[in-house]
Amino acid sequence: MLEDVKYLKFKTYLNTYCPHCRNTFNYERKDEKYIVFKSIYKGEEAELKLSPYLDVFDVESSVEVAENDRLDDLICPKCKKSLIVEEPVCGECGSPVAELIITAFSKLMPFFICLKHGCTWHGLSKADENRVKLKIPRQDMPEQDMKLRVANHGEVPYGYTTELAQLEAGRCLQCKDPKCVKGCPVNVDIPAFISLIRDEKVDDAAKKIKETNMLPAVCGRVCPQESQCEALCILGLRDRPVAIGNLEKFVADYERKMDLVKVPVIKTKLKKKVAVVGSGPAGLTAAADLIQRGYSVTIYEALHEAGGVLVYGIPEFRLPKSIVNFEIDYLKQMGVKIELNCVIGNTITMDELLEHFDAVFIGVGAGLPVFMNIPGETLGNVFSANEYLTRMNLMKAYKFPEYDTPKPKGNKVVVLGGGNVAMDSARTAIRTGSTEVTVVYRRSRQELPARHEEVRHAEEEGVKFMLLTAPVKYIGNDQGILKGLECLRMQLGEPDSSGRRRPIPIEGSNFVINCDVAVVAIGNSSNPILFQTATDIKRNKWGNVEVNPETNQTSKEHVYAGGDIVTGAATVIQAMGAGRVAANAIHKKLSAG
Repeated sequence: MLEDVKYLKFKTYLNTYCPHCRNTFNYERKDEKYIVFKSIYKGEEAELKLSPYLDVFDVESSVEVAENDRLDDLICPKCKKSLIVEEPVCGECGSPVAELIITAFSKLMPFFICLKHGCTWHGLSKADENRVKLKIPRQDMPEQDMKLRVANHGEVPYGYTTELAQLEAGRCLQCKDPKCVKGCPVNVDIPAFISLIRDEKVDDAAKKIKETNMLPAVCGRVCPQESQCEALCILGLRDRPVAIGNLEKFVADYERKMDLVKVPVIKTKLKKKVAVVGSGPAGLTAAADLIQRGYSVTIYEALHEAGGVLVYGIPEFRLPKSIVNFEIDYLKQMGVKIELNCVIGNTITMDELLEHFDAVFIGVGAGLPVFMNIPGETLGNVFSANEYLTRMNLMKAYKFPEYDTPKPKGNKVVVLGGGNVAMDSARTAIRTGSTEVTVVYRRSRQELPARHEEVRHAEEEGVKFMLLTAPVKYIGNDQGILKGLECLRMQLGEPDSSGRRRPIPIEGSNFVINCDVAVVAIGNSSNPILFQTATDIKRNKWGNVEVNPETNQTSKEHVYAGGDIVTGAATVIQAMGAGRVAANAIHKKLSAG
């Protein structure tokens, strides 16, 4: 209980009061802060001094009190009344306890201290403990100043300090039926790892997360916890939910920075081999699960760097590439082989893979950009978000001329779409010298699909939002280069199949936005290259692979699939969950045969 109480006041000390006269026991002299009681020990009156946190190991007394001795009484020095209560007794040794009153965010709470010298028990009632936790505000992560970060590509949130992480962990109610776990696609034992943070066992917390999530440093940064685990946090019914994602990021970063990551030793080596197509989150998770079970695993990646969307799609300021590289190196140390510059369906066909491997997992994502099919899309400086972000992230255009890829030339940038990819594109444009960046979205702010944090960061950094606006035509100059975007004003009608209100054009509301670069971020579809030589893999009308949802097996024997290639654009953690389902099914199939 002592640890919980320490979280109640951050960088200060507890205020304690007599339950009878309500006078404080706290004293402060120069830099020394302490709490003083009158005590009765072996029939003699003594002065007892405790630390500001009521820590019994810091006991000082005017008479010598031996370890494990018990005080006869504890008395308020002001009203001279005994503080001993009959109930409750010490939860550790059963000795009598004294009742004090502490303040927790302006709320008075009963607090109990054992009279046995050296006993570590201190306690609130469970009900009061939960009331206290409700009073602790959610701890926001420190961030780069908005005026500074637009001039660099460093990560925006600095992350928690150990003290902030423990304070936030102290808010967790440790529910008996933790709904947050049900909201996690890979079922991380969230209360358990948070409890370990609270107990200052951060290394153990990292190991607990990695029992089900091999990429906590990634998920802590880019997963939409607010719509998954945190959305089901019971604390969120009364206040802001526990910052599960921030705590996950803290644990993963602590483990990495303190050099505590240990590569597991694979004791079982099987003769069977599995190929993984694509090195995004689904592929990496499937590979990690299978290599640990003893299979020989080879990942085939079409690009010249492994990581998939984690390296080509998500900007450095949101997910540093050094973290992705660290996780991939971890897999390599476990024994996973990675073949780069290998396009399955072109370099090697699916049938050729199956000649050398016992099973194949497809995790190629949804990398084909979607356009709006409006006039002028072939003009110069009209980019898909895929191309724009790949140039900037994977090809390092933001570091030109240090790297060979130049960034698109333009000062006035419009980004079409309202999701996280649109926010990534807009915030990248701000950082690479664009003087004006505008996000154009056909619905209202309430329907923006991007994470609230990403929208907030974009606005802080100077990105403008033109909502209820739909593009209808790109306008070019005499050289065939974009110079403007014709748009229509929209109004919201009845909800559509997604539950969001349908945007309806307002006739005659046409206007033009002056711009010299446009980035289209309205979604992606499946890349057809792999399937040109694998026509026996069944796909739906959108081009996504059809699978058995229980096993993620495709219509082709020994071929499994998961992630965006199955679901369409989704989250990193959902893709990881799909990789785990497939890995389990592959293991069951191969171990049975």
